[in-house]
Amino acid sequence: MFTKVSQPISSVKTWLHLVSQDQTSIRVFRFAIGVTLAVALAYGINWPLALLMPVFTALLLSMPLPMPSLQAGLRNMRYTILAFSLGLVFSLFFLQYPFAYILMLGLVLFHLYYYLNRGGSFWLTLMSIIALLLLPMLANSNEGLAMGFSFGFVLSSCLTMIMVWLAYLLVPDPQFTTFPSPPGFQKTYSTAAAQSALKSTLVIFPMASLFIIFNLTDYLLVMIFSALFILKPELSAGKEAGSNSLISTLLGGLCAMVFYWLIVAVPEYYFFITLMFLTTLFFGTNIFSCKPYSKYYGSAFLALLILVNGSMAENANFTELLAQRVLLILLATAYIIAALKILDSYWPENKIEST
Repeated sequence: MFTKVSQPISSVKTWLHLVSQDQTSIRVFRFAIGVTLAVALAYGINWPLALLMPVFTALLLSMPLPMPSLQAGLRNMRYTILAFSLGLVFSLFFLQYPFAYILMLGLVLFHLYYYLNRGGSFWLTLMSIIALLLLPMLANSNEGLAMGFSFGFVLSSCLTMIMVWLAYLLVPDPQFTTFPSPPGFQKTYSTAAAQSALKSTLVIFPMASLFIIFNLTDYLLVMIFSALFILKPELSAGKEAGSNSLISTLLGGLCAMVFYWLIVAVPEYYFFITLMFLTTLFFGTNIFSCKPYSKYYGSAFLALLILVNGSMAENANFTELLAQRVLLILLATAYIIAALKILDSYWPENKIEST
């Protein structure tokens, strides 16, 4: 009797040992466990902007990176606070002086893109762009709304680092794992970085100014998507970023539709969390595969989280949400392609090469 019982136990131990030596399996299980725990906590407590914690957790755990050190985690928290402090300064002080606001917006956007092109922190750049473009739109309606959004955003991003640390502690990398060295920051002036930053700024600055001045909140995601698609100001890169985002959204939307109808059929918290764990296992397996389509699954899972969360709101229409998101991505991609084509036709270097 004891021999029969020991056989499955031994098999489980052998399987766990094999998994612990497989770097891909470790990343898949870490992604699944970390994101599921973040979802369980976010939906269990449901503080303002709680959805951002599982979204950011999924974003960070989908990258083949080592466990962030305490210093790196605290630095990311500090970057988030700094970015939203910058956004609040623009929203509460400069917004009431339109000319000064527009001038400062262009300068700050240029320096953000220039900082990123020299090897600066992607997290700081991302948080700063979101805060800089989003908070003034909210402050146009209500200053308290902008401050409340900033608090919820910072809280969720700080909790994200705790969830990421927890995921790495529960599913650590094997000791033999090696990671590529991150590129260093270029402290000296870079002409190429400055030109790329100028291109990005010239493309996104007119759109951002018009959206904020006329308070076009219904199309806010067009501005956010455009600012992210233009991080690399090349026509091919803009097309690729737009097409990748569109494919990821459609893929995530299809999976979100199945997910949504399953939780409608069984509207229980425990079933929701179990389904989320199985879903993250499926997405994690594809994210960390070596297949060509794996690049779509990370963004597709983020789209799934956002669409499922939006469909849970009162009187929400899932099909309408998906169609709206696809339309906004198409608009952002079309704008980037058109703006870059016009800009490239008048760019000095391109005109010299053509002659």
